[in-house]
This record gives sequence, structure tokens and C-alpha cells, in this order.
Amino acid sequence: MFKIGDQVVHPLHGAGIVEAIETRGDKKEKYYVLRLFSGSLKVLVPAGRAGQIGVRQVIDKREIAGVFSVLGEEDRPASLSNWNHRYRANLQKIRTGNIFAVAEVVRSLMRQELRKGLSSGEKRMLDSAMQILISEIATVGGMEPAQVEMMIKEVVTET
Repeated sequence: MFKIGDQVVHPLHGAGIVEAIETRGDKKEKYYVLRLFSGSLKVLVPAGRAGQIGVRQVIDKREIAGVFSVLGEEDRPASLSNWNHRYRANLQKIRTGNIFAVAEVVRSLMRQELRKGLSSGEKRMLDSAMQILISEIATVGGMEPAQVEMMIKEVVTET
């Protein structure tokens, strides 16, 4: 599926590169060794389950505009007023690995924070989702993470 040097995204950790493909264990299972761009974290992903886990290629550069479009959209009425239910729904979106779903989570949590504030769990989720989003956009767009973060905040708070 992937080869060494491919730029990929892990749904819970963000963008990285396939640094190696190793065989491990008694069953000689193949693993992708991902070096993530945020920090010096390395993640082992079973090659046979990479798609199931949600590891995917980074988006095409042309799709960045679509991500910013999602960030700038109007919020849908919050049907989940309880923070715990919102948290679970947002976690499910993040776990899909879909960058547009992660952008929705970032947008809704940032705006919720401006309106009413966030629970400590939602603050951590916002930080995590923001890092996932920033890492992929910065990687694909060849930008500095701080620049991407400023752009995201600007688009989300404009509306």
C-alpha cells in the first residue's frame, strides 16, 4: 500500500512520512514505521491494517482550499448541547481520518470556545485536532506550522 518516503496521515497523530517497513514478531507481520512531523514521535502501524486504522496519503495541494472553505462555513445548529455527547461525536469525526471532518471539529470547537468556553476534555481535543490539521496542511502546502495556525484562526473567527 505505502512505500518508504510516502507522506501519510495517521488519524490520531497527524502527518508524517513512512520511514521504514519492518517485519516483526513471530508471525513476521509487516509494519510501517511512521515518523510524524509534529514532534519526534514514531508510530508503528501494522501494514495489513493501515487502511482500517485510517492511515492514508496526504491530501492533494489543490484540496487545501476546500479545507479552508469548511473552516469558514457557518456552524450548524448544535443539536448536542451536552459537552459529553459533543465530545463523543467529535472524537468519532477525528477517528475517521478525514481532513474535512477534522476541519469541522476544529471550527465548531473554536467557535464554541469563543461563545461559551470549553470543558478541559474539549480543550485537549481542540489542541489535538488543530495539530492534526496543521501538520497536514503545512506538509502539503510547504508552509510553517505557525503560519498555518494563524490562517486557520483567521478563517474560523471571521464568521
